[in-house]
Amino acid sequence: MKTILVTGGAGFIGSHLCEALLKQGHYVICLDNFFTGRKENIKHLMDFDNFELIRHDIIDPIKLEVDEIYNLACPASPVHYQYNPIKTIKTSILGTMNMLGLAKRVKAKILQASTSEVYGDPLVHPQPESYRGNVNPIGPRACYDEGKRAAETLCFDYHRQHKVDIRVVRIFNTYGPNMQINDGRVVSNFIVQALKNEDITVYGDGKQTRSFCYVSDLVRGMIDFMNQEQHPGPINLGNDGEFTILELAEKVIQLTHSKSKITFKPLPEDDPLQRKPDLSLARKLINYEPKIKLEEGLIKTIEYFKKRLYA
Repeated sequence: MKTILVTGGAGFIGSHLCEALLKQGHYVICLDNFFTGRKENIKHLMDFDNFELIRHDIIDPIKLEVDEIYNLACPASPVHYQYNPIKTIKTSILGTMNMLGLAKRVKAKILQASTSEVYGDPLVHPQPESYRGNVNPIGPRACYDEGKRAAETLCFDYHRQHKVDIRVVRIFNTYGPNMQINDGRVVSNFIVQALKNEDITVYGDGKQTRSFCYVSDLVRGMIDFMNQEQHPGPINLGNDGEFTILELAEKVIQLTHSKSKITFKPLPEDDPLQRKPDLSLARKLINYEPKIKLEEGLIKTIEYFKKRLYA
């Protein structure tokens, strides 16, 4: 049994990660300030004797004795990270420094949840880890994009200077149960609008592409990458099936039997036109292969939102 700290553990991905680690028999400390995390996401985990919840903001240091750290604490959707951009960049930089400092002190292994947003609006497709990105450093998304890029820099500097045992994963679009109703990301937006028979809002012409990873595939990849000893990262994790936003909207309407119509609005500033991971490194290092196809994952996610909306 390892003692594992999951920051952002009450969030969408963090709650699934906590559950997976608990089921492996580890002692899990879930740390969250509940800015975007929800107690409902982890309520069922309170029954585990090996689960502990701490309300804390990683911008402030904390002293704990742990073997591993998964640093997921940071709002990840544009609606939430643009709400308080200075707080967002503080979380990525000061928060990551605090977690790296903790890892250094107790000699813990640390996994940093980075993002495909480090590639910006990419000029290379699909995006390999070697691509250095096309990010606007002063745009409205920069608090998140540049914050996560700086967090990666900190990880590798702590690794080189203090021999901290790091893992850096770049997470591509992920969806599934425990997403917030007002999450602001495309899958949750479309499902909620479709279930309410409201117009489905597509930004731009809908021809921009995304690759959608079901949360269980991502969590499995994160744990497997934490447990391998060959490579500190960065490594892409996600699903390399590629769909246009219009295809996603039409699929959601079909699966929800919705009467929604598709409407179009202007594309937000710096919104990437293509996003697809090159998963070659993940396949080589950890035999990573996403298992859940888009339709299967959407059906599971639709059922979750039905319960949330109509319980």
